[in-house]
Amino acid sequence: MTAKIVAIAQQKGGAGKTTIAIQLAVAWTREGYRVAMLDVDPQGSLTAWFALRRDAEVDGDLQASEVQGWKLSTEIDRLKGNFDILIVDTPPHAETDARVAVRAASLILVPVQPSPMDLWATQPTLELARREKSNALLVLNRVPSRGKLTDIIRAKISEEKLPIANAQLGNRSAFAASMMEGLGVVESQPKGLAAIEIRTLADEIAGLAKLTKTRGG
Repeated sequence: MTAKIVAIAQQKGGAGKTTIAIQLAVAWTREGYRVAMLDVDPQGSLTAWFALRRDAEVDGDLQASEVQGWKLSTEIDRLKGNFDILIVDTPPHAETDARVAVRAASLILVPVQPSPMDLWATQPTLELARREKSNALLVLNRVPSRGKLTDIIRAKISEEKLPIANAQLGNRSAFAASMMEGLGVVESQPKGLAAIEIRTLADEIAGLAKLTKTRGG
C-alpha cells in the first residue's frame, strides 16, 4: 500500500486551508480510509485541533503530526506505507515548503473564496503546480447562501479553463463549531448541510485522486 498524498495549498492566508484539511480528514476516516495529517504550517492550527481531539478521546484512527518543512519528504516516506491518504496542510507565503508538498502530492487542493481578490491570489499556487507538473483543483469555500458573485466567479474560472471541483462549501458556522470540540461536522452534525457538503466534496476528490481503502468502511 502506498498512500495518496493530498496537499492543501494557497499562497493567500485566511482561505480556509486548515478547515478543509481537517474536515476532509474526518470525513474520509469515517468512510473507512486510513488517514494521517501533516501540519507544515508554523501557525499550528491543525495540531491544536488534533490536541483537542486527543484530549476528548474521540474514537477513530485519524492521526496527525507537526512537521517542519525540510523534514516533509522524509515524513511522507515514513508514513506512506501505512496509510491510504496523507493530507498536508501547507503554510501560506512559504514557497519552499509548499513546493515540497506540491511535488509529492497526487492532488493539490486550492481553496478559494468567491471574490476577485481570492481568485487572483490562487495564481502563484496554480503556477507552482504547473511547474511541478502536479494536478491542482480549486475548491470554492465559504460560499454565501445568496448572491450572484459565486456564479460570476465560477464563470470566470471556467473562462480561464481552471480546474474546479463541482462540490463547494458554504459559509457555515458548523465547520468552526465542530473544530472547537476536536471534531468534524460529519461527527458533530452528521445530518446537517455542512456535513452533506463535505461528504460530497470528499467523494468527488476520492474519485479524482483514485483513493483506495485497505480495510472496509
